[in-house]
Amino acid sequence: MEEELKCPVCGSLFREPIILPCSHNVCLPCARTIAVQTPESEQPDSECAAGGGDHADKLSLHSETDSGYGSYTPSLKSPNGVRVLPLVPAPPGAAAAPRGAGPASSSLTCPQCHRSASLDQRGLRGFQRNRLLEAIVQRYQQGRAAAAAAAKCQLCDRSPPEPAAVLCEQCEVLYCSACQLRCHPARGPFAKHRLTPPPGQPGAPGGDGSGGGKGAGGGRKVPTCAEHDLENYSMYCVSCRSPVCYQCLEEGKHSKHDVKALGAMWKQHKAQLSQALNGVSDKAKEAKEFLVQLKNLLQQIQENGLDYEACLVAQCDALVDALTRQKAKLLTKVTKEREHKLKVVWDQINHCTLKLRQSTGLMEYCLEVIKENDPSGFLQISDALIKRVQVSQEQWVKGALEPKVSAEFDLTLDSEPLLQSIHQLDFIQMKFPITVPPVPLLQLEKCCTRNNSVTLAWRMPPLSHNPVEGYILELDDGDGGQFREVYVGKETLCTIDGLHFNSTYNARVKAFNSSGVGPYSKTVILQTSDGDIQKQLLAWFTFDPSSAHRDIVLSNDNQTATCNSYDDRVVLGTAAFSKGVHYWELHVDRYDNHPDPAFGIARINVVKDMMLGKDDKAWAMYVDNNRSWFMHCNSHTNRTEGGVSKGATVGVLLDLNKHNLTFYINGQQQGPPAFENIEGVFMPALSLNRNVQVTLHTGLEVPQCVKQPKLPNN
Repeated sequence: MEEELKCPVCGSLFREPIILPCSHNVCLPCARTIAVQTPESEQPDSECAAGGGDHADKLSLHSETDSGYGSYTPSLKSPNGVRVLPLVPAPPGAAAAPRGAGPASSSLTCPQCHRSASLDQRGLRGFQRNRLLEAIVQRYQQGRAAAAAAAKCQLCDRSPPEPAAVLCEQCEVLYCSACQLRCHPARGPFAKHRLTPPPGQPGAPGGDGSGGGKGAGGGRKVPTCAEHDLENYSMYCVSCRSPVCYQCLEEGKHSKHDVKALGAMWKQHKAQLSQALNGVSDKAKEAKEFLVQLKNLLQQIQENGLDYEACLVAQCDALVDALTRQKAKLLTKVTKEREHKLKVVWDQINHCTLKLRQSTGLMEYCLEVIKENDPSGFLQISDALIKRVQVSQEQWVKGALEPKVSAEFDLTLDSEPLLQSIHQLDFIQMKFPITVPPVPLLQLEKCCTRNNSVTLAWRMPPLSHNPVEGYILELDDGDGGQFREVYVGKETLCTIDGLHFNSTYNARVKAFNSSGVGPYSKTVILQTSDGDIQKQLLAWFTFDPSSAHRDIVLSNDNQTATCNSYDDRVVLGTAAFSKGVHYWELHVDRYDNHPDPAFGIARINVVKDMMLGKDDKAWAMYVDNNRSWFMHCNSHTNRTEGGVSKGATVGVLLDLNKHNLTFYINGQQQGPPAFENIEGVFMPALSLNRNVQVTLHTGLEVPQCVKQPKLPNN
């Protein structure tokens, strides 16, 4: 609120605030400083005499132009950053104006909306004092002074503590100067802490100055008319939008104006302001909720950013790992090729070396033979030696002295496609514009019905690049009526309970994302259990863990129930019946300390933290070890002898053809039909505490004492 109480010119709290014609406020001293003087044409001496006085104290209630905006040249800024106009000094030589020249006219420009008003004979006295704002400023100053006086150091060992000098926003502790230097130095971990003035002092956050004080009540002087000092305001001129006195009305200044009682207009305007404040309050509440949403969005963006960074790093690391593994495979191939080439060359070297050594030895031997002069000896070995030399020569045929492998590797790695793929690696959203999701595909093999519930499953088509934020499942009313939404969420499997027996339902699903809602899937037709009475009697169900009280403990595939509390808690069945005849039994597995379990039927919104039948949403029979009672809306009726014990069986017969409910204990009807004229949708229900454990049995035939309605002959 402090910003509303500061003058836009000086930036301080208002002093003697006046109301400008544009409805903005300004301090009276500041109004004198921002007045602008402009020379006027010559006027008669009489007018000059009438216009004498302090010229800076003359402001008119009329605009300079028709639009109310005068031309100006901003030259200064107030402490609030608002541009204002200083007083324009008179030009040189203008101090001694000729006698025949009139005084310079003055105008005042609003520092907030820059709307101008010219002077009249009354000057600043022509503006109304904003006494209400003045009183609020006074209360604010008193409250701020009281808050500043109450701010004491919270760590002082003196008595009384020293006044607080600073408040640490992180520690939320007030310190005096000595304690702040000793306990909270501006170094180490405290260097990042923010120190602010204590609450209530200038510059302190949150100082609304809503303290009490005089000036707002009876101690304030009653305002009088600006033109008639002795008259109090009693009427309000709607045309001039200002309060007036009776003398103003008698003078005829407002004779053609719409004038109303001051008190009535005060109440009317106060009501209008209250109504407008309610609207602003609602918007402020929405803004606070929006800020909370934005802060949550910041956290979500931070968390999602970290998740996406981790995912991106993992994906890139996986690519790097795959590339590393492939590199190892390629290096293995290169190594094998190199080793093969080396082996071939070394084999060829060894072979050639051996042949060369043999040929050289043969050549040296032949030269020694040729040196001998024994013809007979020479001829003895010459034939064989000639053949050996010829054979040795034939071994050096063409190609024998050529390498079998080349030094080049016939391996070429084409990495260009992979490089292009790496360069094109980007997020799908950036490569493919987001559009509405495609049509979901219903998985008919997973869609089924059981009793009066249906289960539907669907999936998105493969190779779908558009993201999906959720799905909308729609179901008609089972009688050819309009579709209605029964599920909105991210799951692709949904079960709807509580439908009518012997009814045909049409279902369809569509997906949505930030771009909009996609088209509907194909409509699937589902048939609930047959309406034939003999078939309905075989309807089976279990206890429903999703709707049970949190103290209920279920086991045996949700067919056995007990409780963790000594108080009665309610659990419902998974089936809902609206027509037909249905019978189920509950076997008492454990019965200690004579509790009062209750058996019956209930609406889906039954109260689950007290005995069944105490509210208007349940119809039940509660029973102890000796007797039983029927109960609905906490009304106990039809006390009947005969109770239950361990091993007993309680039967419940719901006949929605006759609209009544009957109970059985150990195969015998317990009292008369418990409730008559019941209509609607009902669910099997049970309430028990920790002293009882029961097991549910369904899909049973109706007891023989109940006559079955005859089926029509075909």
